[in-house]
Amino acid sequence: MAGLAATSMASAGAFETGSRPAHDKTLQAGLDALVKPGGVADGLLPGALMSVRNPDGRVTNYTAGVGDIRTKSKVPTDGYVRIASNTKMFVSVAVLQLAGDGKLALDDTVEKHLPGVVRGTGAGAAIDGRNMTIRQLLNHTSGMTRAMPLMPNGILPIKDRYFEARELLDAALAEAPTFAPGQDRVWEYSNAGYVLLGLVTQKVAGRPLAEVITDQIINRIGLKETYYPGPGDRDIRSPHPRGYLTATDAEGKPIPGKLTDITRFDPSIAGAAGQMIATPSDVNKFLVALQAGQLLKPQQLAEMRKTITAPGFPESWTYGLGVIGMKLSCGVMAYGHGGDADGFQSRTAITTDGRAVTLAVTNDEAGRGEVLAFFDKALCATK
Repeated sequence: MAGLAATSMASAGAFETGSRPAHDKTLQAGLDALVKPGGVADGLLPGALMSVRNPDGRVTNYTAGVGDIRTKSKVPTDGYVRIASNTKMFVSVAVLQLAGDGKLALDDTVEKHLPGVVRGTGAGAAIDGRNMTIRQLLNHTSGMTRAMPLMPNGILPIKDRYFEARELLDAALAEAPTFAPGQDRVWEYSNAGYVLLGLVTQKVAGRPLAEVITDQIINRIGLKETYYPGPGDRDIRSPHPRGYLTATDAEGKPIPGKLTDITRFDPSIAGAAGQMIATPSDVNKFLVALQAGQLLKPQQLAEMRKTITAPGFPESWTYGLGVIGMKLSCGVMAYGHGGDADGFQSRTAITTDGRAVTLAVTNDEAGRGEVLAFFDKALCATK
């Protein structure tokens, strides 16, 4: 898909709009259906929350289900959730800001900024930072592994373990690459590639990645409910719903109707690929500011939205530099991302005419197809 320049949007003042339009009854019914016991997700999605922002800045927040299956408490309106791989959009913006300031170029090799660091070992011996560019990391054409080798048995055995970014990278460098960097028409999603981008960003900026994202993105556009958890932070700020995993037996088989609470864990296992936490409305504010040109210069935003084919994603989706291009069922184009952290599944995007939707549910494993279908419906709605 061709890159798109920044679309004219409502002014920054619209960020403070406090109007509370009536809920769209059709969208509320669709959200209720996702969490209905015995419904489309077999009752494995306890709760859902969504924020919709119209082009004029009007915001409507929706909830459904329960926020805690033990107490049956309500889902908090616009509560905090782990936004997981939506973090990649923030990392991409940080990298593109450095590019816009002339501190790096997208076609620089990784070697230029981290000399001698990226050398594969064992099965990953073919990995070499001299043959890998910043752009390839951003759009998942670097060949870095898709695997997360430090969690072979899922999150539960390591939920309280803290991981340094270099530890994550070293584990990935021992995994065989999926293909040669930049190989024609080859694409493979890689969390490890974004962990590496986080290290590149730190080196070029001369500051920790969390600080760069906080200063250059979060504080710049006034996101009050978005943050990058610090070392050792296993909790989620309040208010928030609980997050769940589908329970399994001793053989790893799902136990019908049973859930395990995984709200509290150390997200450092995801690092720059998926560590952040935010409320749905704040993620929408980020998307609006990004599209309005408040975070990137027009050239860098256009680069971000130059997308390529992404095998394994829905047929109408393509991938740019840390952002997904989504051709919706109504024919409208939207840009955003998604994230699956243990306990939370989220989808977010903004249409080219400025309708932003962020949807989150409290189980990252259940009902993914149904969640995507409803997300498309919410973006295509007009209220």
